[in-house]
Amino acid sequence: MERITDHPVLEPEEKKKLRFTFEGKSLEALGDEVISSALFASGIKIFSYHKKDGSPQGIFCANGQCAQCAVVADGLPVKACVTKVREGMTVARLNGLPKMPSATGPAMSEQDAGAGGAEKNGAPRFPGQKGETCAQELGRVEEIEVDALIVGGGPAGLAAAAELGKLDVSTLIIDDKHKLGGKLVLQTHKFFGSVEDCFAGTRGIDIADKLEDQLKAYPSVKVWVNAACVAVFSDRRVGVVYNGGYYLVKPKAFISATGAREKTLAFEGNTLPGVYGAGAFQTLVNRDLVRPSKNLFIVGGGNVGLIAAYHALQAGIKVAGLIEAMDHCGGYKVHLDKIKRLGVPVYTSHTVVRAGGTTGLETVTVAQVDKNFKPLEGTEKTFAADTLLVAVGLNSVSEFHGQAVAFGMNAFVCGDAEEIAEASAAMFSGRITAHKVLKSLGVMTGPVPDFWFERLQTLKSRPGKTHESAVREHDKAVYPVLHCRQEIPCDPCATVCPKKSIKIPKSNMMAVPKFEGDCIGCYKCLLICPGLAVTIVDKRKDPKHPTVALPFEIGRGLVKKGDTVTLTDYEGAGLEKAQVTDVKDFKAENTLIVIAKTTSAVADRAAGLKLYEPQKPEKTGGGFSAMPDSAIICRCERISLGEIRKAIRAGVRDLNQLKAVTRAGMGACGAKTCASLIAGIYKSEGVDLKEVTALSQRPLFMEVPLGAFSNITCRTEEEEKASWSGF
Repeated sequence: MERITDHPVLEPEEKKKLRFTFEGKSLEALGDEVISSALFASGIKIFSYHKKDGSPQGIFCANGQCAQCAVVADGLPVKACVTKVREGMTVARLNGLPKMPSATGPAMSEQDAGAGGAEKNGAPRFPGQKGETCAQELGRVEEIEVDALIVGGGPAGLAAAAELGKLDVSTLIIDDKHKLGGKLVLQTHKFFGSVEDCFAGTRGIDIADKLEDQLKAYPSVKVWVNAACVAVFSDRRVGVVYNGGYYLVKPKAFISATGAREKTLAFEGNTLPGVYGAGAFQTLVNRDLVRPSKNLFIVGGGNVGLIAAYHALQAGIKVAGLIEAMDHCGGYKVHLDKIKRLGVPVYTSHTVVRAGGTTGLETVTVAQVDKNFKPLEGTEKTFAADTLLVAVGLNSVSEFHGQAVAFGMNAFVCGDAEEIAEASAAMFSGRITAHKVLKSLGVMTGPVPDFWFERLQTLKSRPGKTHESAVREHDKAVYPVLHCRQEIPCDPCATVCPKKSIKIPKSNMMAVPKFEGDCIGCYKCLLICPGLAVTIVDKRKDPKHPTVALPFEIGRGLVKKGDTVTLTDYEGAGLEKAQVTDVKDFKAENTLIVIAKTTSAVADRAAGLKLYEPQKPEKTGGGFSAMPDSAIICRCERISLGEIRKAIRAGVRDLNQLKAVTRAGMGACGAKTCASLIAGIYKSEGVDLKEVTALSQRPLFMEVPLGAFSNITCRTEEEEKASWSGF
């Protein structure tokens, strides 16, 4: 079983064990666990074989946005990533019936494909098969009126709900997951931003709880979890499926706080099982405590990719490397420095050109790119890896807001649904949006204060200038060294210092922190720093051989008192060997402090410990295409880049026509994963996107059982007879 039983931040809960079968084999799941995580915990990564060519299918988003993880559960097709395991559940692969190439598995026999073979090989049944009877009982569709409906229970939605609740506004907030918090529930690291405004210095998982707890004080705010918004209608009603029932909600104000979905890339082998989004990885590791990989590679040097690498190390997973197409990583430098200090190799000006393997990922081939991002032949490097995380940015989930605006609703949008930024900015965006709603409802008359907008702009700022390491200008015996040299919005170290000796101007949160004053060696700045970019040097006992206190979150027991470790500077360059004199465990902060004795020449430069030696890649020859025609663009229908290029070159400029001609965008996800890729192909073919007609977006935005719209309950013949027994 690939379960995480020891984690530096997360503590596994005791949960009820369930039994279910997959392809006839008995497996174990935990209570409230979704099918995809239970299968991964048992080492199963192939969920289906595609009907078009028999190619193996794994997960991609693990967020209900795509349909890559579809399986057959108790005879019905479901998304494995959002469907919980039930005791005794029978799960099978959703198998395509054409003969499969030998590279993807054994071909299906004609007998299997014949009578009775479809269900045997994972094809879904229809209700009423096998002589089942179904007595349908029509129910009433309940209509609900509220002042405000918030779709999305992430940081933006929760912050907006709290502001509305303060003024007793009737509010319904819905989320399609079992727990509020959005992506915060996947984040084990401490957050940046402002302590006062957005809980900076607190881990994402704890921020989610804090935001949810705030709502308990406001009785006017009603919460529905496991509730999906499926449609926005022209009569200004919103369709919601909640606990299997269908409701029509009529809000006076409609707030989309629906977040974002991950982008993907086109390259050879891009749909192999083992190639998936960084968010899916964090779901498996940090939410469900499943170890899905032994050795992974990451594409993308933004915050998502850098953080995923760090989360992998915390889960005991090796990181073979991380690449970024630009000449620098776009994420916060402190995130980059954290993984470089631990020994993760980072390659800028590189792109992925091939994912290799048969039934799953085995190798990742990357190449250097020129200034136009074109791969350079002869620069290829191949790494052994069983997982490739694609972390190349996010697209706003804006469908609901777009429809609400088109239908003339009093519509608002906040968080990543409006603009991709950090969670700290999303919280502030939600608060501002709530005040706009209050004004539209006549509850408040004054404008939103200007400084709120100024603070929001600061919180969503891109990283600024990177400064040289500060030169120490004092002779204190104990003092902090601030290795944070990039201008980013963050103030926890200055806020927490009891002596107020760490300075960040209130007028400029982006400023690099400075130490001016006295230090008592309390470790508070070290423990709260989201970037693990503060160390404490102590010369009080031995000025020539001081100690340096280093934050450490990778795992308890990896470094012990008496060990000899390799110190690194803040960018990961090796310094010297040092002996560990103590390891302090601050369990309330889930952070260890490793204290090592070093020399006065090194003490100020030491910022971390090198734990791992980087994997040496194999150099490979050319023979690749930067954008091969074989790369899959539409995952649902397995439509290739070559098929789409052919249609574009034939003059297709309407995405609805492209959909009709090629089937691209016709699949179960409704073009959620391929739309941005297709737009990029048009641009690469020299077509101005202004000339391209967008896809028509119509309800529904997700799959819904037809019976839900009339709240039909389906009863067996025995249940029907029992219902009449009292008459």
